[in-house]
Amino acid sequence: MSTSNFSTAPVPLRVVAIGGGTGLSTLLRGLRKHVAVPGKIANADTDPSLITDLAALVTVTDDGGSSGRLRKGFNMLPPGDLRNCMVALSEEEDLLSQLFRHRFRSGGDMEGHNFGNLFVAALTEITGDFGQAIQLASKILATRGCIYPVTTANATLVASMDDGSLVRGETNITASKRRIVELMLDPPNASPLPEAIAALEGADLITLGPGSLYTSLITNLLVDGIPEAIAKARGLRVFICNLMTQANESLGLSASQHIERIYEHAGAPIFDYAIINTAPVSAQMLLRYAAEGAVPIQPDIDRVESMGVKCVVGNFLSEGDVLRHAGDRVTGALMELGRLGARVPQESASPSSR
Repeated sequence: MSTSNFSTAPVPLRVVAIGGGTGLSTLLRGLRKHVAVPGKIANADTDPSLITDLAALVTVTDDGGSSGRLRKGFNMLPPGDLRNCMVALSEEEDLLSQLFRHRFRSGGDMEGHNFGNLFVAALTEITGDFGQAIQLASKILATRGCIYPVTTANATLVASMDDGSLVRGETNITASKRRIVELMLDPPNASPLPEAIAALEGADLITLGPGSLYTSLITNLLVDGIPEAIAKARGLRVFICNLMTQANESLGLSASQHIERIYEHAGAPIFDYAIINTAPVSAQMLLRYAAEGAVPIQPDIDRVESMGVKCVVGNFLSEGDVLRHAGDRVTGALMELGRLGARVPQESASPSSR
């Protein structure tokens, strides 16, 4: 995309990132570098697009590990994904950030618990409000953005599998050998945070992904009002496609089929662009993932664009112990898209009732 027609002044952007798990926190680490710092003069040459407001909308259906234990023991929402987002948006070298990441390796009942999770649990008991506890914890970490649970309803994920069975709970769904056909919330009428809806309405750029197709991405779209708000949003809406397929969530699914599954649950087409990796994965990494039956997601660009979704393709992967999105390259592509400006909402894009 050419930048010759753009103003030399930085373009202020309001960005909302939706998701969960490591995918969202990886993305937020990249976005954080573009967030405007109070008192610092922006340089249009080094950062032609600057984020003035950044919000993360985070799934809260985890029921495993430290988060799951706190959810059962304190009857609170799981803090794990939210805590990861707080750390991602804080200054990485800060001692408080390291403290929030610390996991106890011994200590009886403390073993396996994460300090950040316990801190949020304590704030929840003090304030009596999980959402307020997240905001207070974010303030302590001096995060460069707001973090919102997509809902404060204590809902359970339920999946209809390809053999007709129903599986309850995110941990059980992930462990199942069957393929997910449909995802639901119980109870089904979870209300969104008003702040989440307001963030979507005011955003210049909205992202969904990367992350587990059903348990990190689609779960957010099951909350009342969220898909409707995305469909009506004036900002550009971008899907960040995963790098590899995932057992029982997306085995055998191409990039276009990921979008189709999302549309089925959202009740409407909700993307303007898709960021899709087309760089090859190394043979060594392919062999490692083959043990799980996972393969690179087929970038069926023509099929995606036939759905009315424009594709941004290129090398967006980073290889280490595991495959991750290259945060800087993904956020660079997002900032470029952000300069394209707002879209015009289409009335016909309103979701049908699910």
